[in-house]
Amino acid sequence: MNSPLVPADFIVPTSLETADFRLRMLTIHDVVKDYDAVMTSAKSLQGVFGIGSTWPTETLTLEQDLIDLAWHQKEFQRRSSFAYTMMSLDETRCLGCMYIYPPTSEGVDAEIIFWVRDSELESGLEQKLFETIKKWMKEKFPFASVVYPGRDPVSGVRYK
Repeated sequence: MNSPLVPADFIVPTSLETADFRLRMLTIHDVVKDYDAVMTSAKSLQGVFGIGSTWPTETLTLEQDLIDLAWHQKEFQRRSSFAYTMMSLDETRCLGCMYIYPPTSEGVDAEIIFWVRDSELESGLEQKLFETIKKWMKEKFPFASVVYPGRDPVSGVRYK
């Protein structure tokens, strides 16, 4: 069993709303909207979770995505990692996701991975999300040091 990423007395934020989007805990109830966002952005998502990562494959099914979401939801409950969906304010579309994971290197408290669906990349939403996440981590989470694997630490631009 994975150990908690945050202290036992820490109240994990379940949502954050901005003028452009809502970040909230990812659950199995998001599967249809999540699947649409993932599959319409599949090619650009490959590599987000590390060099050589092939997720999502072209053959990813709705059922497989549901299993992934259930696992993220369970990890959130266990406090071992935290997955958030980024929804439009009217909750009609999944715009992307954000994940807070345990560190894989010394001297770091957490690793944060995020993505924005392809249809939103030209709008500047990815940069807005990055700025929002950085501020949220400083203000609401107990992490002294976080990293954004695969991204420039200043701009948040993904390494290709």
